Amino acid sequence: MLAGLGKAYGDGTRAVTDLDLDIRDGEFLVLVGPSGCGKSTALRMVAGLETISEGTIRIGDRVVNDVPSRDRDVAMVFQSYALYPHLNVFDNIAFGLTLRRMPKKEIRQRVRRVAEVLELTEHLDRKPRNLSGGQRQRVAMGRAMVRSPQVFLMDEPLSNLDAKLRVQMRAQIARMQRDLGVTTVYVTHDQTEAMTLGDRVAVMKRGVLQQVGPPQELYDRPVNLFVAGFIGSPGMNLLVARLHVDGDGQHWVTLNSDALRLPDSVLHERPALANFVGRDVVLGVRPEDMEDATLVDHVEGSLLHSVADLVEAMGSDVLVHYPVDAQPADTVDTRALAEDSGADDVPAKHNGMVMVGRFSPRSRIYEGQPIAIWIDTARLHFFDPITGAAIWNEESS
Repeated sequence: MLAGLGKAYGDGTRAVTDLDLDIRDGEFLVLVGPSGCGKSTALRMVAGLETISEGTIRIGDRVVNDVPSRDRDVAMVFQSYALYPHLNVFDNIAFGLTLRRMPKKEIRQRVRRVAEVLELTEHLDRKPRNLSGGQRQRVAMGRAMVRSPQVFLMDEPLSNLDAKLRVQMRAQIARMQRDLGVTTVYVTHDQTEAMTLGDRVAVMKRGVLQQVGPPQELYDRPVNLFVAGFIGSPGMNLLVARLHVDGDGQHWVTLNSDALRLPDSVLHERPALANFVGRDVVLGVRPEDMEDATLVDHVEGSLLHSVADLVEAMGSDVLVHYPVDAQPADTVDTRALAEDSGADDVPAKHNGMVMVGRFSPRSRIYEGQPIAIWIDTARLHFFDPITGAAIWNEESS
């Protein structure tokens, strides 16, 4: 458990501020966020590799603030494999047990059991230079596993692998953690990795925890613009729109040249939207909540009109980039997201912005073609343009 955990450096720079996390026994918790958000610093404080400035770290029933790293009963897997090149796989995995002068028979039993789980049995006599990147990372994980610690700490362990190996290793790590049932804290900047691995995901920004919850909860109910834009690939489209009510009492959200009718379910789930009638809101639309209108029935009141700017056929779906007559959301959070992605600003075109939709592969859309885009208006997201907070009930607005 982390309570009020903080880290400040001598020059006044704060890496982590007031971090509270109650990590459950046997849980797989993922810390995710942009580079420099404090997630690795938090992990290193738990490991005892970084001193804390304030707060409490509790592992099991022990407060370990002043306990040396070697006595915390944690095992850490780093981004670099940190294997001993002159030792074979068996001796690399067994290294920590050998230092503890554990009986050789028990060392052999533990190493072979771990090697079997990680599918390394046939490689035990090989040196690290004769292994692939994925195999080296499994050896590094085996060295942590063989100690049977209370907690596994993993700091971006897959970032040096290519895309295909990362997918394979994600599945292997998930199976390993499930089978062993050891509490695991895993740090990554890759939100796809976070969503596929974590029982819960904690999103951090500039040293401050933004939201923690199951992956689907973060996707469906982000608490603010930063979480909304960070979780999901491609990211959520975020644009300025205006909320109004027509003469029949029907709620609409309008862009400059298009309008979307809101179903009653949206107002029921987000009663605080009533406070924004006649005002601008930040409208969030996930790429998955759009479709080529020619493939959908009953599209009245849920269409945007544009011209396809870029079409990316992905096989399982089609990503369509298209400009809309609306301004991109410009807040502290959206600027932070743009900075993290390496972009100077939100994609803009023709005094508006470019949105991205994920369409069915049955769609027959070509670049330069006029298109009608169906929006699943029941799944729209709304945010306060001043605070960036998601608009739900009175308390959250």
